[in-house]
Amino acid sequence: MILPYRRYAEFSGRSRRKEYWMFLLFTIIVNIALTATQGVLGLSLGGGDGVGALAAIGGIGLLSLIFGLGSLIPSIAVAMRRLHDTNRSGWWLLAPVLPYILGVLVMVGGLFGAASGAGANSAAAGAGAGLILTSIGLILGLVLLVFFCIEGTRGPNRFGPDPKDPSGTADLNEVFR
Repeated sequence: MILPYRRYAEFSGRSRRKEYWMFLLFTIIVNIALTATQGVLGLSLGGGDGVGALAAIGGIGLLSLIFGLGSLIPSIAVAMRRLHDTNRSGWWLLAPVLPYILGVLVMVGGLFGAASGAGANSAAAGAGAGLILTSIGLILGLVLLVFFCIEGTRGPNRFGPDPKDPSGTADLNEVFR
């Protein structure tokens, strides 16, 4: 579960499905625990005026932020290694992000255009184009999810040895089955 923290910024090599999904499960569980702790402290420190609740949320929110920032690089690294295991470049991680960001920028640009007097057509065009781009990002995100789920390449590939058989001594019958 915590192997990606030991391989903190190791972007080369390969990671099995188990390493990727167990790390993801670990980060989800920690985030749920931090959120639950935040809720409990927010309720117990509330004092009726809400100030204590906000202080509690801010304190645990800071812990969540620190955990998230501390997990960002290992998350990217293990995702890249997982893609490498399927013989794909780590650049695939950007595939869903770029259309999504571009779509949001187009939507915001359309709203600013409408606000500056370009008319409602500017907002509608921006919203339509932005929706198409963010939809492309969503579809590419689903493609990435499939890549994370499929079995890795058997035997060595261009990114390194097979993590299931690092010595490369697998029986040929097993490799070609």
